[in-house]
Amino acid sequence: MIKENVLGNKSMIVIISIYVIWNIITFFLYGLDKLKGMKRTWRVKESTLLLSAFVFGAAGSISGSLIFRHNAKKLKFKILLPLALIINIIGVFLIYYYIDQGGK
Repeated sequence: MIKENVLGNKSMIVIISIYVIWNIITFFLYGLDKLKGMKRTWRVKESTLLLSAFVFGAAGSISGSLIFRHNAKKLKFKILLPLALIINIIGVFLIYYYIDQGGK
């Protein structure tokens, strides 16, 4: 029983670390795209920005969108980023539940 909890805790630390790092990456992806847009060079596709949000990067995407004022007014982003956040939260709870149950 003790070993199972220790393994679960280590797994959660790894998952949280990956989640935080990925959200930092998505945050800076919005900043990079904004910078490239201001310099009128290549841009990150909107589909890539949205995909990064849906793949557990919604917190970083929303933060990047608001702080860099990037795509914050586009209806597509106003709808899809909060939806991605809801899906991310559900996914995190499901992962936590799965690890807490020991994969049973």
